[in-house]
Amino acid sequence: MPEQRARVAAIDCGTNSIRLLITDVGDGVKTDLLREMRIVRLGQDVDRTGHLAADAIARTLQATREYAELIAMFGVTDMRFCATSAMRDADNGVELQDAVEGILGVRPEVLAGVDEARASFLGATHGLEQARTLVVDIGGGSTELVIGTGDEIDWSVSLDIGSVRLTERFLHGDPASVGEVTDCMTYLDDVIRPVLTDVAPIGSFVGVAGTVTTVAAHSLGLPSYDSEVIHGARLSLDDVREACLSLVRMSTADRRALPFMHSGRADVIGAGSLILDRLVELLPLESDMLVVSEHDILDGIAWDMTTP
Repeated sequence: MPEQRARVAAIDCGTNSIRLLITDVGDGVKTDLLREMRIVRLGQDVDRTGHLAADAIARTLQATREYAELIAMFGVTDMRFCATSAMRDADNGVELQDAVEGILGVRPEVLAGVDEARASFLGATHGLEQARTLVVDIGGGSTELVIGTGDEIDWSVSLDIGSVRLTERFLHGDPASVGEVTDCMTYLDDVIRPVLTDVAPIGSFVGVAGTVTTVAAHSLGLPSYDSEVIHGARLSLDDVREACLSLVRMSTADRRALPFMHSGRADVIGAGSLILDRLVELLPLESDMLVVSEHDILDGIAWDMTTP
């Protein structure tokens, strides 16, 4: 008997954005019906205060109400709301969990870093060749590094380095000064290098989420954001680093003027680009290519919902 397909909704509530995926899943096949993203900056000042700001909560709840309407419209039978770095760090996350549960009828899950890493890996690698792969997921508050083969994870780490967190901590100028960039890079090296000491060389390198896809669009010189071109793109690491440093040097206004740039990402993409640049420099990579995937934690959440 073939497995019955389920229509599910996955919500990823991150530090910078909240995203929705509605998809039909079953028999190892996923048919996506809708993907939505709202930049809500839930992690606004969380690195400094340890607290979710009232206006950030309000923006997130407004997006959740919009998603609730879409979920009802599509006749979803099951849903899962997962929150990551900002909610992990905030001391008032229960307030948001209660409000979201009142809107959707499901309680948000706050994923531990290891679970966030696993979901990102599962989403990014499903259907790829069975090779030892490193997946990098750069978010607004944290960055996940995961190594595995197929669905089996060998190693993972979640680091408290993200585009929003590091912008607020280091990059105050517009554009950031040389000193600010240098301080940020030094900090990143100090955080990243120690966790890689026992990592064996990696053959396949996959990058997911908004920082990586935006850097890819910049490297490819796209006239607009094009998911079909970006998904599966193979970029030389030299081109990746060149695109990263180009974005770091720009002002927010110049970034916002790029035809592929989401306006809510323009002020923090510099820090995200620095994270990617330092990872490319420090990771023990055998390949000189980065494979870009539009499939990430959202897809992993959806796959997990139908896994026994």
